Amino acid sequence: MFKQQHVVLLVILLMLFVVPAGVSAAPLIPNINIGVSSADNPQDVAVSLQVLGVLTVLSIAPSILIMTTSFVRVMVVLSFLRNALGTQNMPPNQVVVALSLFLTFFIMSPYLTQANDNGLQPYLAGKITQEKALTEVVNPIREFMFKQTRESDLALFVNLSQAPRPDSQSEVSTFTLIPAFVISELKTAFQIGFMIYIPFIVIDMIVASVLMSMGMMMLPPTMISLPFKILLFVMVDGWHLLIQSLISTFK
Repeated sequence: MFKQQHVVLLVILLMLFVVPAGVSAAPLIPNINIGVSSADNPQDVAVSLQVLGVLTVLSIAPSILIMTTSFVRVMVVLSFLRNALGTQNMPPNQVVVALSLFLTFFIMSPYLTQANDNGLQPYLAGKITQEKALTEVVNPIREFMFKQTRESDLALFVNLSQAPRPDSQSEVSTFTLIPAFVISELKTAFQIGFMIYIPFIVIDMIVASVLMSMGMMMLPPTMISLPFKILLFVMVDGWHLLIQSLISTFK
């Protein structure tokens, strides 16, 4: 089950994207008090900018979370399945998105649990600093992205960034890793989508050939093939096979 601590972990993860590299003197997550007054020293300005950064990140939180988890691959594959079946809006978009989210929670649960045990809980217990907690929270997510990212995609963005070639994964910037991870996920999702399309295309071709041989060329083949595609998908227990195969691609 997706625990409440996992939601807190995801919010803390977002804080990483508003913290400039090398900033460690002040707490990364400021204490927020309601009030408006003039800034008397640079520290007050820094805290105000941190608050502004937090609010900005929270507004784009869904996009960041989508692009750093398994959601991209799951959502694209389920969309390919719906298009291959030709069922238009069945299942509805709300169902597809909800299923993608819960599958994402299931797939990411081990990494979030690791981040919770190593980062969030020690920080709440006062055993580590905010900087150390953020590092421990982000490391499992980076480990997941590295596992799913192709070397060629990662090398592409390292070269485009014109940064020195990293000697280890720890030297790769998170801002370089994320786009490499996303295009790797899209490529994998399109490969899976191609395999999904094959059996349904065969059914469309068979139905079109039969209708043409019977002289019923004015009858749309998709109208006749749709029930057969749904029947095939149900008979082979398509949802079970698809979800099992999809989750196994993350192992």
